[in-house]
Amino acid sequence: MSSPQKPPNPPPPGDDPWRGQSRASAVAEVAAPSILALCGLVTVLTTLGILVVLAAQSVQFFLKAEIGLGEFLFGTVLKPEATPPKFGILPLIWGTFLVAFGASCIALPIGLLSAIYLSEYAPRAVRAALKPTLELLAGVPTIVYGYLALLMVTPALKALLEPMGLRVDQFNALSACIVVGVMIVPLVSSLSEDVLSAVPQGLREAAYGLGATKFEVSTRVVLPAGLSGVAASFILAISRAVGETMAVVLAAGTMARFTLNPLTSVETMTTYIIQVIGGEASYGTAKYLSLFAVGLTLFAITLGLNVLSSLVLRRYREVYQ
Repeated sequence: MSSPQKPPNPPPPGDDPWRGQSRASAVAEVAAPSILALCGLVTVLTTLGILVVLAAQSVQFFLKAEIGLGEFLFGTVLKPEATPPKFGILPLIWGTFLVAFGASCIALPIGLLSAIYLSEYAPRAVRAALKPTLELLAGVPTIVYGYLALLMVTPALKALLEPMGLRVDQFNALSACIVVGVMIVPLVSSLSEDVLSAVPQGLREAAYGLGATKFEVSTRVVLPAGLSGVAASFILAISRAVGETMAVVLAAGTMARFTLNPLTSVETMTTYIIQVIGGEASYGTAKYLSLFAVGLTLFAITLGLNVLSSLVLRRYREVYQ
């Protein structure tokens, strides 16, 4: 009769392989919330710091220029060198939204159709190659888009439209619309494709079971189900177009005016800021301080668009079990 086996001796406390890992995990568990909260606080403080600097300098501008907020926002004459100087930025706001609207007319349909193709039609191998290639457009420096507009897009427009009797300025809003539209296509397509791919497969299979075609499933089932995310991507892309600087500086020019003709030069708020910084405006003068007021206006517009995007996403978000 065999004697019962003795259980193995437990390892001594000093040889426990899990003890060090447990201590490290405990330290990480305690420190992680503080580190994450600090990172979040840095972003909030950075935004508040930008806002405080812009607001303080803007107040000095209004006091020095002796104009009211209404005259600044809705004035139609922008002549800082005049006597007395005129600081109506409505032409800048008009030019900004003209370029943003034209860029959106180009980018939103192309980006959405690209997202539908990548999500619903493209084979896996094609999608794996096409999506990173499309997203490379977002990594191209914006000044490169500006030179592309100046050296390629504008000459092409001249060759195409001037034989028809249409005059195309060397710096024009249409060139800016085209290059900015191409620039924000990846933002629309990537975000929209992620949203459409997240729609549950069961919705597609149910629609196919009812006899729907692939196009009907894509446009009448998948797209409405992801509409909140698609709308949010649209608003974020428009916000990106509103705040674009270097491409617009090189493409659209610096002529502040009201016009519906996209073949003429316009000036945006970002272009005016670059012009003042690169000009001969003395530090502390009303013209120099005006760039902070224009920057604060641009900050308020982009902030409003981002808040609108969050509200749309929250209001119409679909939750699937």
